[in-house]
Amino acid sequence: MRLRVEFTTEPFDLDEAPAHALVAREVVEAAELDAVDVGPFGNTAEGGADEVLGAVDALLHRALAAGATRISLQVNVVAEGDV
Repeated sequence: MRLRVEFTTEPFDLDEAPAHALVAREVVEAAELDAVDVGPFGNTAEGGADEVLGAVDALLHRALAAGATRISLQVNVVAEGDV
């Protein structure tokens, strides 16, 4: 099964990326995922279910420890034809 996760961390800072946002990006960029898209207002990553769920677990723990006060995420199953 393939999954796609979309996430944001808060609080936002438009002048400089906060530590929790940098940590969250580090987690998904270091994970063994097939596709990662990092943006200023949202991030997406895609890969196998175990890899995505492992990255989500690490992202939640590390971003909260780095000062995130809210993490919004959505996980979707990627249909075979959408790969």
